[in-house]
Amino acid sequence: MNKKTITDIDVKNKKVLVRVDFNVPLSSQDPHDNITVTDDTGIRAALPTINYLLEHGAALILCSHLGRPKSAADTQFAMNPVADALSALLGKPVQKVNEVVGDSVTAATAALQPGDILLLENTRFEAGEKKNDMGLAAKMAALADVYVNDAFGSAHRAHASTEGVAQAMRAKGGACVAGFLMEKELAALGTAVSNPPHPYIAIMGGAKISDKIKLIDNLLATADKILIGGGMANTFLKAGGYEVGVSLVEADALPEAKRLLETAVDHLILPTDVIVADQFSADAKSEIIPVHAIPASKMALDIGPATIDRFNNELQGAQLIVWNGPMGVFEFENFAQGTNALAHLLADLAASGVQVIIGGGDSAAAVKKAGLTHKMSHVSTGGGASLELLEGKDLPGIAALDNK
Repeated sequence: MNKKTITDIDVKNKKVLVRVDFNVPLSSQDPHDNITVTDDTGIRAALPTINYLLEHGAALILCSHLGRPKSAADTQFAMNPVADALSALLGKPVQKVNEVVGDSVTAATAALQPGDILLLENTRFEAGEKKNDMGLAAKMAALADVYVNDAFGSAHRAHASTEGVAQAMRAKGGACVAGFLMEKELAALGTAVSNPPHPYIAIMGGAKISDKIKLIDNLLATADKILIGGGMANTFLKAGGYEVGVSLVEADALPEAKRLLETAVDHLILPTDVIVADQFSADAKSEIIPVHAIPASKMALDIGPATIDRFNNELQGAQLIVWNGPMGVFEFENFAQGTNALAHLLADLAASGVQVIIGGGDSAAAVKKAGLTHKMSHVSTGGGASLELLEGKDLPGIAALDNK
């Protein structure tokens, strides 16, 4: 993961194409509404890279996807609100064009001067983006002298704007490097993958075990313990011989869960108690039950206080902790206690010098909801990308960048 960054190249008087991750929440998905950005966290995350490039004399061409448009006809996903939000944050104009490539883009980029910023239209308005179409990638590369990828959240996707454009830029002799956000993500997550300090404790949650079997296998080789919560704990409990009532269980994943339990022996730590309810509802009546006594008519929706205490004991003395996936249905206040308690435990451990990495996605959302983002060592901006990196996979958007 030893990739060149923007500090390794000269960008003065160069046109720099920057792939950012501006996939931010919007106020509406009705194209007739006055749509605004409701959370600019993703835009702010790119500011260190943008400001560095501007301060060093570059002209910027920014590109990103936004939402899941089926085609350019889905104008509710146009980048105009993002351009407005970025302009407000920078205190300077951001020109936005209505295409990703084409005559209007070619003309606009030709006119760029050092210090100017141009934002291209939503990359997914182009059919070739998700297909990693090399024709589209070559047209994008032709707009600039240098390519910078600062979109870690999209680095696990081999798209035209993440992987193809790097190949096309390199083919014409241009540099392909990481931005500061990408560099920060690789430094934090790379430590967990290649050279973790010990004791190293991983915490896995979320609904599905099937999504994380490879990850758990990989972690069993590197982490000292794996604490399991969330919906996936039900599948492990069932595989371990417990009755789990009407809790969410992935029947197809039971053999794999049984294999992991037999392989891991004392490395996998499961809940000892859970909070159960008789229905999946925000206001369902709940109670705390030991895992060996879950009633046939009830479902587990959160970990219980004894489990939180057990997890706390396991975490003491850790040098590195990686958390991916909530401990329960944290969207419902009654079943967010385990997730919130864990977030506060980890914030306290981070304050005492433990390296605490939050693996993006729902975990990052839970930490943000608890107001603790700034207290963690690192909160990843990419859920899927961080998962794949922790699985030990090569991410195409990173592999395509120049090595140091």
